[in-house]
Amino acid sequence: MPELQRLHADHAPALLAFEQENRAFFAASVPDRGDDYFAHFAARHAALLAEQAAGACHFHVLVDTDPNGDGDGEILGRFNLVDVADGSAELGFRMAEKATHRGLATATVRQICALAATEYGLTTLRAAATLDNTGSRTVLIRTGFVPTGEEILLNDRPGLGYVRSTADEA
Repeated sequence: MPELQRLHADHAPALLAFEQENRAFFAASVPDRGDDYFAHFAARHAALLAEQAAGACHFHVLVDTDPNGDGDGEILGRFNLVDVADGSAELGFRMAEKATHRGLATATVRQICALAATEYGLTTLRAAATLDNTGSRTVLIRTGFVPTGEEILLNDRPGLGYVRSTADEA
C-alpha cells in the first residue's frame, strides 16, 4: 500500500533510482533535470533536507511499502511544497510511469493539500504545468486548483499557472 512520507536522508538511494528509471518519461512532459542533477545527487539531496529543516520547503515521497511494512519500498512519486512564504507555497509533483492512471497522484495531491493546511499552516498553493502535460493538469483540476489565466514558460515550454486555497482543509 503506498504511503506518503516526509523526505529523509534514507530515501536517497530509492529516490535516485526513481529519478533515473523515469527520466525519459518525465522529460516528455516536464523540464529535464539535466545530467548535473544525477552527477551531484548526494549533495542535492543533502541541500533539500537542509531547506526542509529550515522550513523553506516540505518534501514528500510516495513509497510503495514492502510486504514487511517497514517503509523501505520503492518510490512511486514526489510531492513537494517549495518557496514557502507568507502562508503560501508552490506545489510540484511527479509520478513514476508505472504508477500513473491509478488515481495515486490525485489522492496524494489531496493529502498534500490537507497537510499544507493542517501541518504547515499554508493557506494558498500555487502550481504550474506545461500545456502538453495533460495528466498533471487533470490532477490539479480534480484537486481544486483553478487556472490563473497566466500563461508561463517552463524551460521554454508553454504552460499554465494554477492556484488553490486550503481553507476547506483546515
